[in-house]
Amino acid sequence: MESSYFFALTVLAAALGVGIAAIGPGIGQGIATGKAVEGIARQPEATGKIMVPFILGLAIMETLVLYALAVSLILLFANPFASMFTTVAH
Repeated sequence: MESSYFFALTVLAAALGVGIAAIGPGIGQGIATGKAVEGIARQPEATGKIMVPFILGLAIMETLVLYALAVSLILLFANPFASMFTTVAH
């Protein structure tokens, strides 16, 4: 495989990996925010009890995106597979 194809596919995989990994947490965070606002609107005195688990849940949801970003950056800048696929027979 030519090195230009390999690096083009690496960039595509990194972009799709982060994009697809962000969809689930994005939807989940939207739903969680809606439910938290709804709960605070119903019982304003319970704001403190709602906000702590809400923020913790958002942080846990966001870790998936951060892991995908880390893997994508490793693929882009320190690809462990580059030496296997960039050797071209002369």
